[in-house]
Order: sequence, then C-alpha cells, then structure tokens
Amino acid sequence: MKIESVGVIGAGTMGNGIAQVCAVAGLDVVMVDINEAAVQRGLDQISKSLDRLIKKETLTADEKAAALKRIKGSTSYADLKGLGFVIEAATENQAVKEKILKQVDEIVSKDTIIATNTSSLSITKLAALDSNPGRFIGMHFFNPPPLMALVEVIRGLQTSDATHAAIIDMAKRVGKEPITVKNSPGFVVNRILLPMINEAFFVLSEGLASPEDIDAGMKLGCNQPIGPLALADLIGLDTCLAVMEVYFENFSDSKYRPCPLLREMVAAGYLGRKTGRGVYTYDQ
Repeated sequence: MKIESVGVIGAGTMGNGIAQVCAVAGLDVVMVDINEAAVQRGLDQISKSLDRLIKKETLTADEKAAALKRIKGSTSYADLKGLGFVIEAATENQAVKEKILKQVDEIVSKDTIIATNTSSLSITKLAALDSNPGRFIGMHFFNPPPLMALVEVIRGLQTSDATHAAIIDMAKRVGKEPITVKNSPGFVVNRILLPMINEAFFVLSEGLASPEDIDAGMKLGCNQPIGPLALADLIGLDTCLAVMEVYFENFSDSKYRPCPLLREMVAAGYLGRKTGRGVYTYDQ
C-alpha cells in the first residue's frame, strides 16, 4: 500500500514538524487540533521553519509555497475521512491518546493505517483498542522532525507485515531513516539515552566533576553534539525523571533507579530551559 494522503493529529512541535516533513515530500496533509488558534500556531510554525530552510538554501521559495498549499488545517476529525494514513502526535498521556485514537478508529476506513508518535506508551496496548489492530503501529519521529533523520517504527504484537512495510516505505519517502523496533518501554533510543542522562546526574551528585566538565567530557570524548546534562535541561528534568520512573516500574531493575539529585531538582522546580534553571541557568 502506497500512502499519498496523511492526517496529523496535533499541531504542536511534533505534529507541525511531521506535517511539514510530509508536505515537503509531496504528500497531502490534514493537520487537526482542538481549536483554530492551535491550528494557526502550527501553520505559522511550519512557515517559519520553512523560511529557515530557505535561508540555509536547502529549500526554495516556490517549494515552500507548494508545501504550505498541501497542508490543510482543521478542527474536525471528519476531515480525516478517506485518508490513507493518520498519525497521532498529541500530549504524551495514555488517556488522551486513547480518546483520540478511538475517535479516529470510528471515522477512517478499515484500510487506513493508524500510527502513534508516542515515545513511551505501549503500541500493543493502544492497538488492542482498535477495531482492526493489525493496521496500528508506532512511528516515533525525533524532535525537531524536519531536522532529525531517524524514525523508530515500532511493531505491536498485532501489527501486520503489510502495515509495517507501508510505514517503512513512507518513512523513506519523506526522507527519514527508519529502524524497526519491538514494543518495549522506551523502545531503543530513549531506552539507551535516558539511563545515560540519569548516570550523568549520579556522576554530578558524587562530585566527580563539574557539570561543564561532565558535558565537555562526553562531547569531546564521545563526539556527542551536546552533553548529557545540557540535553537534560533541553528535554526537561521532569520529563527525564518521568521516563526513568516508567522504566524502573516496568522492568523492576535497579539500574533504572532515578538519581536522587534528579528527583530533588524536579521537586525544587528546576526543570531546565523551560523554567530558566536546571543544571544550568538560562535567561528567560
């Protein structure tokens, strides 16, 4: 099955980024959010993002205009009817995603592939709610979607081979490099990344080195573009803690125990860039 039309639910950072990637690749897109203001913010963000690509000379003004023309903003799930593929990119909350996916299941045809952009929730569990679970799959884009090459394609226990093949093909068509992953908490990338960040907090709490030297060590010694503590500030310390708690609960393994310093900083409200203070301080 070749996908030509895409529905994106959520016009926030991930949703508008996915919509942009698909539209630039020549796919027709319907981007849905709860109100006109949210949809417009998403469309404005796409326009700004495309302008940055023009500035970098990786996109022309004509290509920007053509991409924007392919994106339809909407507040109605009814506009998803007849599309070949719908991806949910809403808040990382089980109840919210279940409600959205139930509505999508009732509107689209039984042949429409439905995906979630979740970074942590069980694909198998979400697929079980679908009337045709074989058509359900995880398609985890990385932030920001227009710049990050990777897409994790996550198979639930029920996901059909045809669905998997169609999504691998689609990921390549929109210029991404897909990797296939089994359903498990954190999938592959975050399963490795977040414990590394957590360990950096243990190193910091033990006074082995300053935050600056820890980050410099990982950048210069492991060729990482950003150090783990600075990355934690970017992600949000509350998000890092929440993910580690999910791992600790699901795997019942002490290696996923959240660092007490991370817990303490979250309790203090030092959440990173979004609050102006995390491991480092930032100008608001």
